[in-house]
Amino acid sequence: MLVKTFAGAVQGIDAQAITVEVNAGGPVSQGNFYNLVGLPDSAIKEGFERIEAAMKNIGYKMLRLKLVVNLAPADIRKEGSSYDLPIALGVLAATRQISGDLLDQYMIMGELALDGGIRPIRGALPMAVEARERKFKGLILPKENVREAAIVDNLPVYGISNLREAVDFFNGEAQLVEEIVDTKEVFKDDLNDYALDFADVKGQENIKRALEISAAGGHNAILIGPPGAGKTMLAKRLPTILPPLSLHEALETTKIHSVSGLLDKQSSLVTRRPFRSPHHTISNVALVGGGSNPNPGEISLANNGVLFLDELPEFQRTVLEVLRQPMEERKVTISRAKITVDYPASFMLLASMNPCPCGYYNHPEKDCVCGPGIVKRYLNKISGPLLDRIDLHVEVTPVSYDELAKFKRSGETSEIIRSRVIAAREIQKKRFEPIQNVFANAHMPSRMVREVCQLNTASTLLLKTAMTRLQLSARAYDRILKVARTTADLDNSADINAEHIAEAIQYRSLDREGWAG
Repeated sequence: MLVKTFAGAVQGIDAQAITVEVNAGGPVSQGNFYNLVGLPDSAIKEGFERIEAAMKNIGYKMLRLKLVVNLAPADIRKEGSSYDLPIALGVLAATRQISGDLLDQYMIMGELALDGGIRPIRGALPMAVEARERKFKGLILPKENVREAAIVDNLPVYGISNLREAVDFFNGEAQLVEEIVDTKEVFKDDLNDYALDFADVKGQENIKRALEISAAGGHNAILIGPPGAGKTMLAKRLPTILPPLSLHEALETTKIHSVSGLLDKQSSLVTRRPFRSPHHTISNVALVGGGSNPNPGEISLANNGVLFLDELPEFQRTVLEVLRQPMEERKVTISRAKITVDYPASFMLLASMNPCPCGYYNHPEKDCVCGPGIVKRYLNKISGPLLDRIDLHVEVTPVSYDELAKFKRSGETSEIIRSRVIAAREIQKKRFEPIQNVFANAHMPSRMVREVCQLNTASTLLLKTAMTRLQLSARAYDRILKVARTTADLDNSADINAEHIAEAIQYRSLDREGWAG
């Protein structure tokens, strides 16, 4: 007897429906009584051992009939243990132990335990999206994944905890309970739930201002200062002043975390902007994604959020260089012999570093003990093309004792700063509305900078003087204009004035000739 059911295969952050065809009957040849075809990996092939044990433990048998299981389309490689459940139900129906009348109306996924239990899977959200597109009657998957999948509307989603529940449902002996999740309510409740706040930071008002500009214009930034100055503490608070995720951004971010297996069991939607902080020993593949079975890397997990690279010069140079193209294109393409996948990578890069190996170059109180040329060599660990993609270079100085000794919060809260950032982003949204794939000032290509960032006479003269006297590099020119446009937006000014240019100029420390000796 031939039976069909459906499963899902994740490719990139999207899913594709897989037809699971099971044919039972005929004499058993020597060797295995089953044949599994359609490019399955080892985890799927080993699944028959789990399936047989699970069947026996709920009172069914793996009949010794010739079984052929085909996973179609046959030219796509299938990976993972989540095909256990659809194959098990297909085998039971093909051997006439359960009814198979409804099997082809549902997408079914789940890994079987030996006792018949169902273990969670990866990629439930993209599978739910595909099931809705294919107009399936419903999606059946492990209980741990049900809230994640239930945020997709117009699709009944059912969670089960063991094989017996699925068997009873298809035999018409029991009903499954549909999981209902109010997506908008979940989205609204968790939107501003941050444990950190800029009001907890004592002093450092100039750094807070720089991070506000970074958030308002989507600018990449680097914090340079001695150990203990507060670089990491400030960086961790950047997501609290970024604009809230839109529902579209939240769904895209959730899909990436879903296929990576990083969603919490109780979570249904990623509602806060990601903050990823990989260690400096990270490899190229872990940062950008890939592997024999491509998976998202840290830059994709930071999509719509912040990628924080602490102690930037300590990262391998080859690792940092692979960031350059994704930073420009805001996506990363992973190519293998038989598959090419695109992962979103629209992140803000925030980096920190000491000014020298000992950490005290340009320190107001402590002396630097680094020899001649060492500071320059330390800075040269970061390539020019990478620095070219960082708009703000911010020097962080230690906080004085008087500031630290204050007991009360002295600074603005993240909520107040965020309101100004949102207002500036709204201005940019209207400005770039007709232009595809440009959403913030930092995304502007060079040709657009000349149109959007026109200067008056006073601003032009100030910028010319700064370029000459401070010996700023040519690459600093466009960056200064973009940052000045953002400061003008924060002031709700249609024109870029001299004070906006002056503020932007001070954020180009590493471009100044002689900064590192």
